[in-house]
Amino acid sequence: MNLQPPVDADTPMRRQLLQRMSRQPTARSALLVLALLVLVALLGPFLVPQNPYDLSALNVMDNRQPPGASSMTGLTFWLGSDAQGRDMLSAIVYGLRTSLFVGLAASVVALSIGVAVGLAAAQFGGLIDAALMRLVDFILGFPSLLVALVLLAAMGRGVDKVILAIVIVQWAHYARIMRAAALVERRKEYIEAAVNLGLPAGYIMRAHLLPNSIGAVLVVATVSVAGAITLEATLSFLGVGVPITQPSLGLLIANGFEFLLSGEYWISFFPGLALLALITSLNLVGERLRHSFDAYRA
Repeated sequence: MNLQPPVDADTPMRRQLLQRMSRQPTARSALLVLALLVLVALLGPFLVPQNPYDLSALNVMDNRQPPGASSMTGLTFWLGSDAQGRDMLSAIVYGLRTSLFVGLAASVVALSIGVAVGLAAAQFGGLIDAALMRLVDFILGFPSLLVALVLLAAMGRGVDKVILAIVIVQWAHYARIMRAAALVERRKEYIEAAVNLGLPAGYIMRAHLLPNSIGAVLVVATVSVAGAITLEATLSFLGVGVPITQPSLGLLIANGFEFLLSGEYWISFFPGLALLALITSLNLVGERLRHSFDAYRA
């Protein structure tokens, strides 16, 4: 008896999704912007004229310089400088690196936990399924921002603590979606045949359920990365997120917030613009990917 799933599974699906995405101008533009931002974040230290967190490179006389002004050392502040005399262009690139790292790291860990829980609930069912789903419902019953605020108030500030807080509030979303997708596969004949032959549950989950159910979760993960970055930016703006030694875009926005009324808009405006571009491109890619995935499944 053939226990393998239908041969339409993964490679054709990925190819069709990419083809559908490539035919959409919005998706192509969003992918281009996202790729550019990621490239800038990766090459940041080699691109910017200043390490904004090297105290020896800063001069307090250069604080709050408008865009296009020159520093005491001859450096041009193309996007202005902040209250500490840091070049805003350099600070934004470094902040982009922190925001992307936090968002991706938190999403990868939350995805791994959620997929494992969702698979276990779908495979074993019964009391295990009920217990795991009640835990998921309990976590989803609280606002993500409120839970993250409480956790960080107890743990303190730090990149690792922000990642942990985001993981705690995000993994349940992945678990619910993975369970729903795995239950659809669980009812198919090739899975029932594998169960009846006594194949180990771990093998069934790893070889059959996971590769044929993960597509829907990966589509959601694209949007969830944007959600993780937004949550981190909000927490940092409120002063409970990343420390000032590893500022993200959210913290850079907060640093310039008090100067908005005095006309020094650039300290908050340009980091906010970078954050908007990052979140918008991620959301557009995720939405286009979801539509392509829905069309493929239809």
